[in-house]
Amino acid sequence: MAGSSHGHGHTPAAWTGVIISFIGFLVAGALMVMGSVIGFWVGMVLIVGGAVVGGIMKAMGLGQNAKPLAVTGGAPVGARESVAVEG
Repeated sequence: MAGSSHGHGHTPAAWTGVIISFIGFLVAGALMVMGSVIGFWVGMVLIVGGAVVGGIMKAMGLGQNAKPLAVTGGAPVGARESVAVEG
C-alpha cells in the first residue's frame, strides 16, 4: 500500500524483531539442509527470540502506539451487523 501514512511496522522494535527472526530463519534453514539438528534448533530459538526482543522493545516505548478504532454511526469501521436467521 504505497503512500500509507499510518507507519505500520516502521519502528525500531519492528525492524529489530524482524531482522533477528530473519537471521534465525536463515540459520535454521541452512543448518537443516546441512543435517545439523542442534544448529536447526538454535535457528528456531533465534526466530522466537526476535519476537520476544521486539515485544520488549515495544513495551519500552520503541514500538507503534495503539490507535483506537474509528467510529462512524455508532459501529467500528469494518464491523459486521448481526443477522438473525429464522429456521
